[in-house]
Amino acid sequence: MDTSAHEPGKTERLGSAWLGTIPHDDPWYHGTADSLDRAFNAYMGRLTANVSPASLWLAYCDWIIHLQLSPSKQHQLLLEAWRKYWQWQSLHAHSFLHLEDMHRQRVEPLPQDKRFAGEGWKQWPFDVFSQGFLLTQQWWHRATTGVVGVSRHHEQVVTFVARQLLDTLSPSNYLPTNPDAIQETVRSNGANLVRGAVKERKDIEALITGIPPTSADGLRVGKSLGITPGKVIYRNRLIELIQYAPTTPAVQARPVLFVPAWIMKYYILDLSPENSLVRYLVGQGYTVFMISWKNPGVKDRDLSMEDYRQLGIMAAIDAIAEVTGCDKLNAVGYCLGGTLLSIAAATMARDGDERLSSISLFAAQVDFTEPGELSLFIDESQIAQLEASMWDQGFLDTKQMAGAFQLLRSNDLIWSRRLNQYILGQPERRNDLAAWNADATRMPYRMHSEYLRRLFLGNDFAEGRYRVHGRTVAITDIRVPIFAVGTLTDHVAPWRSVFKIHLLADTEVTFLLTSGGHNAGVVSPPGQPKRSYQVARHRHDDAYIDPDTWEATVPTTEGSWWPAWESWLKASSGESVHPPAMGKALCSAPGTYVMVT
Repeated sequence: MDTSAHEPGKTERLGSAWLGTIPHDDPWYHGTADSLDRAFNAYMGRLTANVSPASLWLAYCDWIIHLQLSPSKQHQLLLEAWRKYWQWQSLHAHSFLHLEDMHRQRVEPLPQDKRFAGEGWKQWPFDVFSQGFLLTQQWWHRATTGVVGVSRHHEQVVTFVARQLLDTLSPSNYLPTNPDAIQETVRSNGANLVRGAVKERKDIEALITGIPPTSADGLRVGKSLGITPGKVIYRNRLIELIQYAPTTPAVQARPVLFVPAWIMKYYILDLSPENSLVRYLVGQGYTVFMISWKNPGVKDRDLSMEDYRQLGIMAAIDAIAEVTGCDKLNAVGYCLGGTLLSIAAATMARDGDERLSSISLFAAQVDFTEPGELSLFIDESQIAQLEASMWDQGFLDTKQMAGAFQLLRSNDLIWSRRLNQYILGQPERRNDLAAWNADATRMPYRMHSEYLRRLFLGNDFAEGRYRVHGRTVAITDIRVPIFAVGTLTDHVAPWRSVFKIHLLADTEVTFLLTSGGHNAGVVSPPGQPKRSYQVARHRHDDAYIDPDTWEATVPTTEGSWWPAWESWLKASSGESVHPPAMGKALCSAPGTYVMVT
């Protein structure tokens, strides 16, 4: 008699009806279950733009339940709604009858909200439209904030979602309720609507086909962007290393290595010649190297954070030492590149590797307890949703990342663009920074999952739990001077979060706060108007100063911050020497990896 059907672990595999009897430690069971769950969640992600429905539902339930348990808050909201309604009715009556009332209270939009700035919005009925919208916006902000018992993260999510839903109803988005759009339509006899319809059709075709529309601005990497002369002198499966040609008879002895973020292309640091930090630094007599990250595909799904450290930063340092013969260099990390550089520097310090002369961190976080508005999209549920999508396709797609960044600035990047191009019929005006911003990259499944869980969610590096080769690394081990740059209106790496390097580093930290945002604040060449910065040095034994006190007491300097940083950099760069020989050229800059879409 065949007894195999009675052996444990065999009959259970004969059909799905037996799944309930499979031992919980059976690897076949767990592998199949995990794959099914991931496949299901990946499918759900396609329907929800990779936003976790569970995350939104948990936030909503947290808010609505605690609101129901707060009768005083409900009472305040009812009174507030009644007051705002009569305020709006009063404005409506005075505006319709053209009466002046000095005591009438108008709602002013936030300083960054330019939707209702035109003169037409001050006339009836458009002032009634705009004021009604702003009063409603105020009320919903009161309703979604300050509810006792709601977690901070859930409050932020609910407030964000409410703001996004309200923004879709803004009177500035629609032709009949926008005085500027009506005026332009009358002036051009509707030609603006024709141009807008043509533009919208092209954008829809590009979305369906995946082929971006041809731009007439002529901004192309290798043509007008990323054109500082140089050669690719090293390549592996993850990076190309560019060495830029010297332009001065003598250079600083110690070269500079740039580690850009791999979420975007490297040439934000080498835009058009007048906006290129690389060209500026070469012109000041530095030997400059640049890491150009590969745009990963499906085959790169298992690349890890450790691969990015070893194949990226450490491989570049080894190649630079071989080409130049220098025993030390200055390393510069931008955004995620700065975070990875900090991990690499801490590892080098732990292992006694003294090849770094200084570290510069541009808009880079090492502590993620206050990571900015991106935290709206990061919690356990949301990461699980992203992991399912990345597991399914092997990487995080550029459209998925771009969508999150656009939502953070929806007025500027979604609704304003829709108004200007589809309704007003204005041509798309792109500068070099906008062209770079549209040239995103993918991120491998394993690396991005590790980054989100170990750094963004777990904050392992700042809290002494991040391990390299089985041993922890710590920022306190770093002994070389650090120059950290924060940007005033940064929504990706808030400057107060960047400022936390003072609490973690046990070395001299020079902190600079510059005007602008995450990208435009860093791209700040001399000669541009309306630029300013504050800078101060903090020695390792100085008393700590909190960021608000620092901002209030450090004097402001008008102009670009680049010269101040270059002056600091020179102190760690040694004496002037003849330019080193160029490494063996594999191809000319900007290389091949940056061209991969």
